[in-house]
Amino acid sequence: MIPSSFPPAEEIARLSARMLLEVEAVHFNAETPFIYASGLPGPTYIDCRKLISFPRIRSTLMDFLAVTVMRNAGFEAFDNIAGGETAGIPFAALVAERMALPMSYVRKKPKGYGRNARIEGAMTPGQRVLLVEDLTTDGGSKLSFVDAIRETGASCGHTAVIFYYGIFPDTEKTLGDHGIALHHLCTWWDVLAAAREMGKFDAATLAEVETFLTAPKAWQEKRAKA
Repeated sequence: MIPSSFPPAEEIARLSARMLLEVEAVHFNAETPFIYASGLPGPTYIDCRKLISFPRIRSTLMDFLAVTVMRNAGFEAFDNIAGGETAGIPFAALVAERMALPMSYVRKKPKGYGRNARIEGAMTPGQRVLLVEDLTTDGGSKLSFVDAIRETGASCGHTAVIFYYGIFPDTEKTLGDHGIALHHLCTWWDVLAAAREMGKFDAATLAEVETFLTAPKAWQEKRAKA
């Protein structure tokens, strides 16, 4: 069923953040920071893959994502929904079902045998493709997926994610310079506000997380020198 009427974006952000906290997809640890793919430390970590195991929350978030995209981009703006390997695949399938559209997925790299394809499923020249992922940090990983989609002759000017870090100032510019608009449900700031509202984590941890979110590079540099 195609969703068409849902709460405003601010309420979607608040509810999405609460759901992430409810299933313990959010991890804060100021004493022993997590190491990100960049090799840099941070006191925050989120596991959106966990959401697929919670049907009620999964269903609500996918309704939210579909209606957010349709509100922002248009109700007839897409012909194909593509998931990024691997975390984006289940969410792309769920969004495609809601929007009554074909679904495909994009490999991180060619599989190295057979057709040596990066695109799985049917994607044809001229199709307008929405890239769906679980989250985005600085937007860099999205560029490779979008380029692979465009190489088929299809267009891709939009990506939709459940969670957007919202703390790296160049993210939307990086995507925008590549001709990509970002749609998301919530950010770390929404999660921090919900954590305080729900009484999750202790005050010292939340204060340290806020310090990181306000100036992540400065926080990381200070930790590196410690």
